Amino acid sequence: MSRVIIAIHGLGNKPMARLLEKWWWNAISEGLKKHTKNLYHKPLFKLVYWADVLYDRPKDANITDPEDKYYIDEPYLPEIVPAAIKDHSIRKKIMDSIVDELNKVFLNDDYSLNFSGLNDLVIKKYFRDLDAYYSDVTDGKYQPVRETLRNRLKNVLSEHKNDEILLIAHSMGSIIAFDVLALFKNEVKIDTLITIGSPLGLPVVVSKIAKELDIKNRLAEKLKAPSSITNHWYNFSDLEDKIAFNYKLNDDFSENLNGIKVTDFIVTNNYTSNGHSNPHKSYGYLRTPEVAEKIYEFLTKEPLTFHDRISYFFRRFLSRQEPVSAK
Repeated sequence: MSRVIIAIHGLGNKPMARLLEKWWWNAISEGLKKHTKNLYHKPLFKLVYWADVLYDRPKDANITDPEDKYYIDEPYLPEIVPAAIKDHSIRKKIMDSIVDELNKVFLNDDYSLNFSGLNDLVIKKYFRDLDAYYSDVTDGKYQPVRETLRNRLKNVLSEHKNDEILLIAHSMGSIIAFDVLALFKNEVKIDTLITIGSPLGLPVVVSKIAKELDIKNRLAEKLKAPSSITNHWYNFSDLEDKIAFNYKLNDDFSENLNGIKVTDFIVTNNYTSNGHSNPHKSYGYLRTPEVAEKIYEFLTKEPLTFHDRISYFFRRFLSRQEPVSAK
């Protein structure tokens, strides 16, 4: 048995798969070097890439015109100035109040949605990828987007069913990850789930999950952490991240059959590019001290055996470490 880190990216078009995988690992490595003892064996790392399902071509590092839609406006950039500690106590109270009201207004006791047409309109207008995922219709044409994206992740997890898996899911990737772990619980198992910048607590997402799992009574039954998770589920949110403004998933998901519940962390995502900050960006989350600590705990939780070390060496030597995509 070896340890492997599997990641799945979030919404929006991305750079080519190989480059995005490299940048994700650079951000993880940066966090480990800055915030841990950095004494670990580098694991297998695989990025499940799905942007090519919804976009005709990736963003291109060779394009220098910021007006070109394939220009990479948010590349991986190392942290220059350490993140400043912010006092979000007032913001936190306001957000808690807003989330409570949103749940009351939009979610019925049977997990159905009030104003479902309004929710669908907002998703269609501002979240193209999520709309395609839930409707399976893109640009007026039927495409089995949900099935395709789920299978990409499911297949990679199944390839490593005999390994210890840390799954890191960003943004919409956390929805795909949750669905795969909840729906295919007898086929995939993971040691640890890390969600970053996750919208899993939004009423529309909660309603969609409950409907697919056939859960119909909010008062009697909460949604549960997938029983595929055997050890930990850590959720990390920046309070300025608009996608993850419901930062407390612990309120929305109860413990699974293994006794695993969500543990929520508030972090500071200080990603900045061209003078513009983006507290939702994956690279900023991945290098935070809190995320680095949990990745490090996974990598060092017990001494590696001689067999593990030999396995790591040969598997890294024989594997091309291709990001997972259809192309």
